[in-house]
Amino acid sequence: MEKHGNSTQTKTEEYLQAVKTTPFMTLEEMQDFCAQYGDVYFHPNIYHCATLAAGAALQLVDSVMTGKVRNGMALVRPPGHHSMHNAASGFCIFNNVAIAAQYAKQKYGVKRVLIVDWDIHHGQGVQYCFEDDPSVLYFSWHRYEHQKFWPKLRESDFDSVGKEKGAGFNINLPWNKVDMQNSDYLSIFHHLLLPIAYEFCPDLVLVCAGFDSAIGDPEGEMCATPDIFAHLTHLLMNLAGGKLCAVLEGGYNLTSLAQSVCQTVQTLLGDPPPRPANLDGPCQSTVESLHCVRSTHRQYWSCLKHAADLPTFDVSTKDLSLDESLNSEESKEEHVWPEPPKRLTPAIRAALLLPDGITCPDGCYRQSVSECLDPLIVTKLKENILTDSEDDSNALSTLSSLIDLVEKMEKDEVCSGLALVHDVSKAMKCVVPHAASALKNRVLVICVGDGKVPIHVSEDGKVLMVQLSNKESQEPESRYFIPVCLKKGCSDVSGFIQAILSLLLPLGYEYDPSLVVLVQMSDSGLCESMWLQLTSLLRGLAQGHMLVLMQKGNEACVSPTASSLLGDPAPSLGPLVAPLPENVESVEMLRHRLKADWKLLQTTAQDIGRGDEDGS
Repeated sequence: MEKHGNSTQTKTEEYLQAVKTTPFMTLEEMQDFCAQYGDVYFHPNIYHCATLAAGAALQLVDSVMTGKVRNGMALVRPPGHHSMHNAASGFCIFNNVAIAAQYAKQKYGVKRVLIVDWDIHHGQGVQYCFEDDPSVLYFSWHRYEHQKFWPKLRESDFDSVGKEKGAGFNINLPWNKVDMQNSDYLSIFHHLLLPIAYEFCPDLVLVCAGFDSAIGDPEGEMCATPDIFAHLTHLLMNLAGGKLCAVLEGGYNLTSLAQSVCQTVQTLLGDPPPRPANLDGPCQSTVESLHCVRSTHRQYWSCLKHAADLPTFDVSTKDLSLDESLNSEESKEEHVWPEPPKRLTPAIRAALLLPDGITCPDGCYRQSVSECLDPLIVTKLKENILTDSEDDSNALSTLSSLIDLVEKMEKDEVCSGLALVHDVSKAMKCVVPHAASALKNRVLVICVGDGKVPIHVSEDGKVLMVQLSNKESQEPESRYFIPVCLKKGCSDVSGFIQAILSLLLPLGYEYDPSLVVLVQMSDSGLCESMWLQLTSLLRGLAQGHMLVLMQKGNEACVSPTASSLLGDPAPSLGPLVAPLPENVESVEMLRHRLKADWKLLQTTAQDIGRGDEDGS
């Protein structure tokens, strides 16, 4: 928690010595001591508990940075993110996460730390600690309601961006109304936090994991269900090579607190997140806040250079009185939500269908080639896919085995699969229609490469096809076929990541498939680290039910892809430079065209039908 300068260090030491004396104070002395600070209480055991909490955060950092564990969570009390270097605040004595960040920098030479604070209160203590430090990127979303909600600070608003060299490294997303839902939380991650985080490229991710932002909490009054924290955690796990430390902060509804912690821990352990619930687009207030933050930070981050100007009108919640914005005790509804589904991971996490002579990686199951073929499936394959010259037993067996693998995923016998095949086009023609029709699934298909997509996508919504290529996109034949043209190809790492975070993931989450088919065409042009980032991020959809189709000749990519399917974090992409202007323009034009049908693509007040005063 130490900042630059002897004065700050002296005040920190004085505060620490004062807290050390609290176990020996009389009741009257302790009451006088508490009166110096805001919204805090002391107890004879508080110093002992607070040092244990800070120590647990440091021990977790040690375990992650030394490789003893990949990630972890510290379940501590008291919380810490309100505490400042010389003052307790908000029931926080020592700032556990700020201390952990400083410790990681000093002991392990960590160059860049990302702190994500999803507690419902603004962690002003963390902000004050690092507001002039460009090595720490602090992101906080918090209930604000135009400075009416505690801690009621002007510097909690969107335009507090940090100071001096730290300008741009402090990001505040204010919630200006209650009842925010899963869609609101995901929108902020997709269009703000993740693009900046990938550009920043942290060496360590720390999470101020407060669950008073979950449904049912009396402080937060939000409506995000516990399962959303599985998705937020998953989306952060491919940063910093998977080095992630979550430290408990607030949470005052014991039911949603316990459920949210369980969802977070299960995801840290490698289980795919559950199917997302209640995704119907962000509300107007969320989009307004998102618009303001993106506009304010575009001068600092190349991934936001294209962000719209600040709106010239007052936001929709500006004129609400405190009584209107806060529910009265009489009118508060008791939220009821279903218990999150049990996340029973299939016995087989990854099944691989490989040609003879290719070694199956450790931890994976080798899918055997079908010998007893279903006559009905054989007939369909011969009629629809195989030509007379290809009508041989090997092709039939391979395609039948693919169908068998998909059916095992449907039955939850297998979580994910990978197939190395002679022809990915024929494999797609085999798998996708069968999954969409015979199994009555919603199938998200992502093709990476310039090859011709061999499937006609209808308007019934059973299949959503997204192709990432450098081909100029023509007018799509279906609402559910979305060609994404990266004009310089997939070799533009920043442009590719922008397309994934701001376009593909929002589409995938809103579509909510039960199966993801990821196709690597022979001309994809993707480097391995980008491919693995894509694979890992897509595990957040469809409960991890993903089939990866790869063309024979890509044998070197089989083992790392299989590791990704098993839950290993993707390698870092390194700090990102500005995406190519051509790709930014292409992706933004497509997002603008699709936003009316796909609500999770909305990022500005104009997107939700609220134009500026000139009518734009």
